[in-house]
Amino acid sequence: MLNKKEQRLRRSRQTRARIALQRVARLTVFRSNLHIYASVISEDGQRVLASASTAEKDVRTQLGGKGGNVAAAALIGKRIAEKAKAAGVEKVAFDRSGFAYHGRVKALAEAAREAGLQF
Repeated sequence: MLNKKEQRLRRSRQTRARIALQRVARLTVFRSNLHIYASVISEDGQRVLASASTAEKDVRTQLGGKGGNVAAAALIGKRIAEKAKAAGVEKVAFDRSGFAYHGRVKALAEAAREAGLQF
């Protein structure tokens, strides 16, 4: 029987295979209880082009240490979009890593879209 993490990773494999065929940079999301992390990974999957997380020092001070909520996720969505555009990436495929498109993951995605990232 699979545990919770193995189930999530199993769900993520299908998405990653589909994104690999699209030949486009992917925006990956990982959420833990305390933090949320986002990275833009190149088409070939070899390089991280941009990353943002609530674990960064300046973000932590801005949020007052509360990195595990929807407001924090929205801030990270905005930051990752800005960093991706600075790295020359406009279009990405959204990789939610097997997490449900709900709550923090949804907030991050919507904030990134509003900040001008296309997916």
